[in-house]
Amino acid sequence: MAEPWLSADDIAAHLGITKDTVYGWIAEKGMPAHKLGRLWKFQTSEIDEWVRSGGAASSSDHAGSG
Repeated sequence: MAEPWLSADDIAAHLGITKDTVYGWIAEKGMPAHKLGRLWKFQTSEIDEWVRSGGAASSSDHAGSG
């Protein structure tokens, strides 16, 4: 079965953040998102992998990087 496409509201709830944070992360941190017309759509597997790889971490959150 194909993975469903989620809205910004859905992905915000999945991550426990606000929709404004979702849009900020798309613009500033390269959060994986796909624009369909005026709507952003997300796949949970892509978002979870991005979070696990440190995509949502701020630059000060990376330990031992210097």
